[in-house]
Amino acid sequence: MDSPPPELVDTAEGPIEVGRRGSGPPVLLVHGTPGGSDSSLAMGRFLVDAGFELIAPSRPGYLTTPLDGRESIDAQADLLAALLDALGHDRAGIVTWSGGGPSGYRLAVRHPERVSALVPFAAVSHDYHVADEDLESELLRTRPGTWALRFLADHAPKSAIAQTLKAEGDLTRQELKALVEEVVDDEAQRDVVLTMVHVVGDYEHRRAGMDNDFARFAEIETLELERISAPTLVVNGDADTDVVPEYSDHAAATIPGAQRLIMARGTHLCLFAHPEAARAQARVVAHLR
Repeated sequence: MDSPPPELVDTAEGPIEVGRRGSGPPVLLVHGTPGGSDSSLAMGRFLVDAGFELIAPSRPGYLTTPLDGRESIDAQADLLAALLDALGHDRAGIVTWSGGGPSGYRLAVRHPERVSALVPFAAVSHDYHVADEDLESELLRTRPGTWALRFLADHAPKSAIAQTLKAEGDLTRQELKALVEEVVDDEAQRDVVLTMVHVVGDYEHRRAGMDNDFARFAEIETLELERISAPTLVVNGDADTDVVPEYSDHAAATIPGAQRLIMARGTHLCLFAHPEAARAQARVVAHLR
């Protein structure tokens, strides 16, 4: 049976696209920059397999979720709380990745009673400034560039996986080669990485969200992480070159009682693409239970 497509859910804070899979205790997976319900559904497969209900929203400006005056990080946190209301959940576990970090953290600060456990993975925890783009990055945002990415994922997946992992971590040539083989041979890991290639290649339907994210992240003065009371497990890879480990260091040092899981030679995608991914995911599952 085919899985149901994401739907637009009306909440007290406006409409939001959400995909859902599985049944059991709810876990909200907050996507990064770029992202959407599609990336979170791929990343959250291990949660469904572990007996959770996966809730995968598209943040404002991504896919069919309109911005509609919800540009601020706090507005997006309030929208996530309103989504839990609309779905009939009093509380949920939160997994927040990369650019989803600010709204996930602020959900835990502003609505602590709604968060049963928090897992920030390679998450932005303070101000984040985008470096000037090189010519290759600029080309990837053109129509020919995004088409080429999707074509590569469909027709030369191993090459697409290699290029993606190379861009997400500071790996040696030998480490990269071994990781690519690991991912290619593992269906779940392969699915996450190739889904992200398609996500990056679908810039047109995520442009508004990405532009808004980068503008808001540069304005962050504090996310008030010291006010978080939910049990927190901070996860990151020590070879991440996208959201560098310092962001996770800061979160772990600031959130009271935070636990830490550092994945050796892990890239920005290491929770889903790494020789120890299954073991790390089991640690996340245990924390969320």
